[in-house]
Amino acid sequence: MTPLTSSAAIRVLIVDDHRVLAELLAEALSKDEMVDVLGTVGTSSEAVATARASRPDVIVLDYDLPDSQGTDALTALNEAVPTARILMLTSYSSPVVLNEVMDAGADGFITKRNGSAEILAAIKAVASDHTPVSADMLRSVVGSGADQLGTDLTDRELQILRIASLGRSNKAIAEELHLSVNTVRNHMQHVLIKLGAHSKLEATAIAARLGILRR
Repeated sequence: MTPLTSSAAIRVLIVDDHRVLAELLAEALSKDEMVDVLGTVGTSSEAVATARASRPDVIVLDYDLPDSQGTDALTALNEAVPTARILMLTSYSSPVVLNEVMDAGADGFITKRNGSAEILAAIKAVASDHTPVSADMLRSVVGSGADQLGTDLTDRELQILRIASLGRSNKAIAEELHLSVNTVRNHMQHVLIKLGAHSKLEATAIAARLGILRR
């Protein structure tokens, strides 16, 4: 995806069935002049209908909704508004859930332990084509074994990381490897998670420091 332009406010739709929490988050986000909160909805069906009508830039999506299970809402929203970035918001800090939502096409992952300031930062990050993952989730994924960072990268992930380190875009990588842009994007998201990075640039720096690019 192309990063959103910085001249316009980021149009945000909040999807959470906890109405009070959703409205408090909307109020907090609306204080930032770079964010335009389009509204809050509480179900997957409402989210799809509202997203189609309002075309948000970023959708903050609760993992648990009354009318959907797991990543069902995420999949439906990706199909309905493929240009929107989706930031998953959940009370679960489980690596299993993280991998599930990233495989399904989420653009970022943040837990409800984080405050509105962290959620705002994550919204701005996904709008800039980064992949934010909250610190508590990264700790649960990486644990204390920092020396093991990057050792579980697949051959394809390593190949994509090496090409990305040359400054190539996801589209350029996809063309070089004869893959779809979404496939490259998903692989890169896994790379970021495994390296505990928030962007391609940070992933490249970590990989260079660890000597991964020379493997």
